Amino acid sequence: MAARAYWQGQIRLALVSIPVEIYSAAKSGARVSFNQIHEPTGKRISYEKVVEGVGPVDRDDIIRGYELSKNNYVLLEDEEIESVKVESKKTLELVQFVQSCEIDPLYFEKPYFVVPADDLAEEAFIVLREALRGAGRVGLGQLSVRGQEKLVALKPCGKGMLLETLRYADEVRKGQSFFGEIGDDKPDKELLDLAETLIEKKTAPFDASEFHDRYADALKKLIDKKAKSKTKKAIIEDVDEPGSGSGGNVIDLMAALKKSVDDDKPAKKKKASGSSTGKKKSA
Repeated sequence: MAARAYWQGQIRLALVSIPVEIYSAAKSGARVSFNQIHEPTGKRISYEKVVEGVGPVDRDDIIRGYELSKNNYVLLEDEEIESVKVESKKTLELVQFVQSCEIDPLYFEKPYFVVPADDLAEEAFIVLREALRGAGRVGLGQLSVRGQEKLVALKPCGKGMLLETLRYADEVRKGQSFFGEIGDDKPDKELLDLAETLIEKKTAPFDASEFHDRYADALKKLIDKKAKSKTKKAIIEDVDEPGSGSGGNVIDLMAALKKSVDDDKPAKKKKASGSSTGKKKSA
């Protein structure tokens, strides 16, 4: 089944408009999700809307409310909420360009793939992609989707482009409120050198396929076993934890770092493309 476009419209840079389609770059179906089941009957549990002291209520009597203080709400009708929704425009205007390193990773929210809508849009699409790549810049704009306006960043991604939704400033907490009590002491140089050596030994190119969600894997195994089991029971296996010592404070940091450096094997390095273990043939 072909993927459904999240948004269709045009990217505009000054007087140039480029028809594009935007698709989600993330998959949600990979995670294990559960329903609540009534064990004696094996039937799925449904939910009723209830009010304390009243009981079940009619769906037509429900409106939305914003809590100002405990049990004090501003009540809003659906029509009132609809009246302030942003008109869904079919244009993403790039209004500013920044270096990607200028955007704190805290602001990035969700990735989307951007492709030209048709063959006629391809030339302008490629020009914009390569101009961003050559300048080392990311384009910023605001995208209207389903009545809401999202701040977005656009950058090259292989033969296409990647659009990432960004959080607004008031949606991000300031780290200083959490980090304020951490001391300003400089680390011992020998300790720092050992830590840097350990980091260097574990350095390798990033490959997401090297990492697995062990909890999700164990859940899928358990579900598969129970589905095949006639008794509806399965042996539960513990998920291995990475070695972490006794969990107490490290008494001798120097000794611990030295042992880590000595014990750790260098991370796997990716082979260069076209390399061969055999002898080189003469031209």
